[in-house]
Amino acid sequence: MTIYPIETGNFKLDGGAMFGVVPKVIWQRTNPADSNNLIDMSLRTMLIEDGNRLILIDTGTGNKQSDKFFSYYYFFGNFSLDTSLAKYGFHRDDITDVFLTHLHFDHCGGAIQWNKDRTGYEPAFKNAKFWSNKKHWQWAVEPNIREKASFLNENINPIEESGQLNFVNLQNSDFAQNTELGFDVLFADGHTEKQMIPHIHYKDKTIVFMADLLPTVGHIPLPYVMGYDTRPLLTMDEKAKFLNKAADNNYLLFLEHDATNELCTVKHTEKGVRLNETYKFNEVFNK
Repeated sequence: MTIYPIETGNFKLDGGAMFGVVPKVIWQRTNPADSNNLIDMSLRTMLIEDGNRLILIDTGTGNKQSDKFFSYYYFFGNFSLDTSLAKYGFHRDDITDVFLTHLHFDHCGGAIQWNKDRTGYEPAFKNAKFWSNKKHWQWAVEPNIREKASFLNENINPIEESGQLNFVNLQNSDFAQNTELGFDVLFADGHTEKQMIPHIHYKDKTIVFMADLLPTVGHIPLPYVMGYDTRPLLTMDEKAKFLNKAADNNYLLFLEHDATNELCTVKHTEKGVRLNETYKFNEVFNK
């Protein structure tokens, strides 16, 4: 098995929205804001090469939305999903599986693209199975008012219409071992219903793809919860349980949205679990 970090782009979001009730004077220490109160965010996905499978975890936003839509997010950076795949010798048609942690537009938008004559949509990964789970899928196709702006029909419905949609089996606990993708999955309900957090065993370490359970290192303290979370009190409980386990087992946390830090570890302190070390992926795995 070989794992590659795949950068699909950077964007900006309102810092207040990203930290909920936490005052700016506190959160800007770790996530400095610009003059418009916007903080830098990444869209970092993960590619897993495992035997004859090439698994992409999340896709970034893609490029099919309108210029007006993208203007809200101030995208920057000179790379894309395709250029990042090419860096390692891959093409999107090589992807066998696309695992979607959840169906918010910044995680699944790149799964679907315009067709050739821009009259409709088609899978951006023509040879891949797309993976979600039944409870989250139902949550997304019948969205609540709070999340409706993040669940976009053009990102979701064409996946099912393509015939390439698959569901990870939901088990009786919040942790599924040895799923159909070959890695373990934690199911978390604070951010959205049944967000999936992959746990990959790699080179004697456990890498956890954090998605929106932990967007940046600045979100490690338990009350530092995004305003986007549908059940913030549950997020705090889920974070507490996970971070204690991560500190106990020295997990490597792969950060999808942290524009500065690709990986981090956490440790126990008198104030609770806190940041231990940050790393570039290549610093740990020499790739």
